[in-house]
Amino acid sequence: MNMEGYMENAQGAFVPIANVKEEHKAEDQLVRDLIEKALLLQDMMAQFKDQANADVDAFMELLADKYKAPKRGKKGNVSFQSYDGRLRVEVQVSDQMEFGPELQIAKTKIDEFIEKNSDGASDKIRTLVNDAFQVNKAKTVDRGRVLGLRRLDMGDDPDWAAAMEAISNSVKTVGSKSYIRFYRADPAEKSKEAISLDLAKL
Repeated sequence: MNMEGYMENAQGAFVPIANVKEEHKAEDQLVRDLIEKALLLQDMMAQFKDQANADVDAFMELLADKYKAPKRGKKGNVSFQSYDGRLRVEVQVSDQMEFGPELQIAKTKIDEFIEKNSDGASDKIRTLVNDAFQVNKAKTVDRGRVLGLRRLDMGDDPDWAAAMEAISNSVKTVGSKSYIRFYRADPAEKSKEAISLDLAKL
């Protein structure tokens, strides 16, 4: 079937262009033009990020050669600033972690600990544990809250000790992610303003 002269609607049906309202055609064209420009901008930003990271790595290699030091690895944060101190670039590398199946064992042992302790303190602990194991919108538990449970002092209780060991063993590093951020600073005011590359913040 020759689709020339038709527009596909949201239900997958092909509607003759003559039957499409002018404002709907105009809206369709507006959206397509803006999305095309957005995709071009996204590609430019991705290329800029790659180039910025490559420039940082090249500079760090120059420093390593100058001081006969090992080349910089993928971990570790580093910052650079202009000679006048008004411009700053910061590179941060953070590990990406996830929990293994041991986390479920930890939750079971914590539940056992709470069940055998019926005092008022156990209710507070139950609240902390439930908050820590609450699944967020990303379908994951809050890493900070779960790991924070290890700071609670529950004495020598074997169930709690086993749970904390399971939590520690459940943490797995699955990669790292690099963030590069740009700032304009005022040395006199000892402040810095982020150069936002997020459209929502412009």
